[in-house]
Amino acid sequence: MEHQSEILSPTTGWILLILLAILWIYLGIYWGKKAKNLDGFMLAGRNVGLAFGTATAMATWITSNTTMLAPQFALQLGIWGMIAYSTAAFGLFLFAPLAKRIKQLMPKGYTSGDFIRLRYGNTAWYIFLAISIFYGFTWLISMGMAGGILMNALAGIPYEIGMTMILLVCVLYTLFGGLYAVIGTDYIQSLIVMIGIVVVGAAVLYSIDLEQVYSDLQTEKPMLIDALLPASLIAIFNNLLFGIGEVFHSNVWWSRAFAMRKGVGQKAYTLAGLFWLPVPIAAGFIALTSGSLGVNITSPDMVGPLMAGHILGQVGAVIVFIVFFCSLASSIDSLLAATSDLIVEDIYKKMINPKAKEQRIRRISMFVIIGLGVFAWLVCLPRIGTLATVLFFAGPMVASTIYPIAMGLYWKTASPKGALWAMVLGSLSGLIAYFNLGWYTASLIGAAVSIVVTTLFAKINKEEFQWKLLDESQSGPNG
Repeated sequence: MEHQSEILSPTTGWILLILLAILWIYLGIYWGKKAKNLDGFMLAGRNVGLAFGTATAMATWITSNTTMLAPQFALQLGIWGMIAYSTAAFGLFLFAPLAKRIKQLMPKGYTSGDFIRLRYGNTAWYIFLAISIFYGFTWLISMGMAGGILMNALAGIPYEIGMTMILLVCVLYTLFGGLYAVIGTDYIQSLIVMIGIVVVGAAVLYSIDLEQVYSDLQTEKPMLIDALLPASLIAIFNNLLFGIGEVFHSNVWWSRAFAMRKGVGQKAYTLAGLFWLPVPIAAGFIALTSGSLGVNITSPDMVGPLMAGHILGQVGAVIVFIVFFCSLASSIDSLLAATSDLIVEDIYKKMINPKAKEQRIRRISMFVIIGLGVFAWLVCLPRIGTLATVLFFAGPMVASTIYPIAMGLYWKTASPKGALWAMVLGSLSGLIAYFNLGWYTASLIGAAVSIVVTTLFAKINKEEFQWKLLDESQSGPNG
């Protein structure tokens, strides 16, 4: 894949990479000193305020997929494609009231798995863990791939080396500080990303002729500006549901709901969604100018960094490199910490060693973080598929969890059998659609089946759930 000509010299790329690596590892060690106990390491002491809460939610959601898949969507699905990716903001908007509800019902909760276990029982819990951990792997793999693609496209650093470096850096500083380090670095990364996007956006608008871009698209690729392109319209609803499913089920977002101070969660997620919404539109617009500028894009998931570097030149390419690195790191670190918490808290502590002490749990957490990084590295090496095909394979599975979670938080008759079969049948039907109809239909179909199944079982069920059963705080930490 080294056939694309780089925008930065490899020397410049290596200098930037090393400086950023040193900075984030140092910050991880610095903020990690606050993690005095298990609550500090896993949930930042449950004392995260509005500014840090908003910044970490926004930075985590500005993933490599935001900055690289949004341009790919625009290149393949046109104007509706980049708008489709922006609908993922509704995952944050809709989770905002859920974050408040979660904090009220589970003041001492640790993971999203805790909720499923207490609300729906062990069988549904096992299915949920399989879905959530598998999704975490696909997200981590897609970002590892994006790191390698970025380093190669912008600076000619071989894919394998770039991918290895971004994973290694994130593993190291997450090991030192847990969620304290993740949220602290996210705050800095979110500021850098926002400033970088404003600079890049202004430069792009100054450098191009919008009328010429529209004219070229109308002549050469009219389907990209077709308001009734069927695949694009389906992609909007598919991505909307995928984004909601990603947020609703993932421990990345539940851990932040548990970590934020009382009264902060709903405001933080709402603000994060507002700040995040224009980012994929801005990133996706760049791809639509590729034809007018005569840039040959040989791989759709490389269009973002290549176009930005082409338009902005050397100085701009440095800015783009830093922005892309921050967007990757802010998501990889969050995923490492949250997935580790899910594996350690739900599998190790609940299933294997319920009597484990805090020191033992923290040590196991560190081993799991390292294991996640190594696993992602091994799978990323051959670079199978594009970012979209890798990530969206998990789409129908996470979409099948939306309604069981939302209904389980508000509807007392939501039943364990309903949640179980909603996740199983929703996942299976969505995967069938993925292979037979296309990835842009899978989440839509999986979510639709899940809604029907959950509702039917809730209507039949007469037994009402008692909300107090979700609060394990009276039996001590960790239940």
